[in-house]
Amino acid sequence: MSEGKTRVAALQFASGTDVGENLVTCLRMIDEAAVHCPDVMVLPEFCNHISWYEDADHAWRVAVELEGSFLEAVAARARQHDCYIVINVSLRNTDGLITVTSLMYSPCGARLARADKQTLMGHENTWFTRADTVGDVVDAPFGKVGIFPCRDGVTFETPRCLALRGVQLFCDSLNSFALDEASLHVPARAPENRCFLVAANKVGPLIPANVLEAVSAETHIPVKFLYGAGESQIVSPAGEVLARGPRDEEAVVWADIELEQALDKRREDGTDIVASRRPEIYTEIAEAPEQAQATEPVASAQVATLVPSSSGKAALAELPDLISRISSETRVAVLPEMFCLSWEEVDFAVDVIDALAASLQERRDLLLCTSLPLPAAGGSALAAVLVGADGLVFRQDQLHANARLPGLSLADEFKFCEVEWGRVCICTADDMRYPEIAKLAAIKGAHLLLVPGVPHPDWEAAWALPSRAAENRMCVVYSSEHGQIANLTADFTLMTSWRERSFDGYINQPLITRVRASVTEVQLNLGAAANKLMSEQTDLIADRPWHLSGGIVAELAE
Repeated sequence: MSEGKTRVAALQFASGTDVGENLVTCLRMIDEAAVHCPDVMVLPEFCNHISWYEDADHAWRVAVELEGSFLEAVAARARQHDCYIVINVSLRNTDGLITVTSLMYSPCGARLARADKQTLMGHENTWFTRADTVGDVVDAPFGKVGIFPCRDGVTFETPRCLALRGVQLFCDSLNSFALDEASLHVPARAPENRCFLVAANKVGPLIPANVLEAVSAETHIPVKFLYGAGESQIVSPAGEVLARGPRDEEAVVWADIELEQALDKRREDGTDIVASRRPEIYTEIAEAPEQAQATEPVASAQVATLVPSSSGKAALAELPDLISRISSETRVAVLPEMFCLSWEEVDFAVDVIDALAASLQERRDLLLCTSLPLPAAGGSALAAVLVGADGLVFRQDQLHANARLPGLSLADEFKFCEVEWGRVCICTADDMRYPEIAKLAAIKGAHLLLVPGVPHPDWEAAWALPSRAAENRMCVVYSSEHGQIANLTADFTLMTSWRERSFDGYINQPLITRVRASVTEVQLNLGAAANKLMSEQTDLIADRPWHLSGGIVAELAE
């Protein structure tokens, strides 16, 4: 091992209904992983028993005890192989309740950390209780480590809170049949926090084999998708997948990482993604959910992106032709950031708004969205704007400082706009890089988020933008030369009949249209944004871990 390197491993395997046999499997896989001499091993979720129970008494019987033989055997293997081990089990608590709990053991066999699951998925709410405290952070010799299970990494809150506590390495234990968990949500958590991530998933049936057919019929999920989806992976702070397991076989995937890289929170323009946060703006994320009184959206609405081939005044001159190519059904068209102005040309921004309005005189039912440098108290603001035929309709100034816009004046509030076809939020490209903003838009009841975009890293296109749409069930339009429009599937809630598609392994993967040409149009399924219910008692907004998200709204200590 090179100096400064830490070897991490994700152990991918199946569990069944016999706790003793499952322990044998865990120990066998730990021994197999030990051949590679990892410093840290991460095992999947529900290692002691698959998450399927006959009744409450059964769930209690197969759960394990903190000081019991199951976990003591795992601790002994940590001592034997001189490594850290992260394992997840259903755990009996002294109060008679059961939690879904991740635990970390040291090379001495000592229990270092515990993290109970903060967001339960579907039927888990029947058997288990949610966490009432945040998980522990381990200050290991090689760096700070945070642990969490499965559903807690599908949305940004739990990993974000850990990153704000200085965590450099996320250890995520999965028990997932969803293909979009490995292809979208899991990898997004690493680069959006500039942390490393090790995620270990299951393979094999996630329910007893003798009831697979019956459960498939009841849940409308084909049998082949009731198996763990594998694809355990290790992801870098830059968004590089360093190792990935197969979809349906046992595996040990490992990589050597330099955790010191996770101390650098600067993105490519030099902006520190932690220091530039605005906790005072995010307060709603840590408040008890209230029913958003949003206008019911229309079932669908057509949107467009417009990407001029020129810049400056020539780009503005292209606008009438671009608008003439938009279909009559389109209700809003989004242009890239400052598509015809530079940051220094704030004195001309009002003229641009007038020109945008003038270009809409024959299309009074159309709105244009872009961002422009506009005068503000103390200097200039970069404002995302909606413009109609009569002029400025709505303005949202940028909320976060960055290194590329000197003298930027910041707004202190994130707002929404009601239009006849739904509730809309707009934000600048820089603000979109903070997952807090998309979450706030969803909490405020927005059905659509419009972003005048800029060129961005590949991982943002592949994971960040789609995950913002998916984890908030909200359509997103990001207009730039390589931007995208994220639409929603109508079918979403598990355990119900799906009308427009059969379950294909993807619960909530957005439908992505890449912006490839000067005009790109998409009919958005806005009505789908009103449904946030992923599964029974698992509403993306109402059941989010707001009570443990205080770290997101707290000022960081110096």
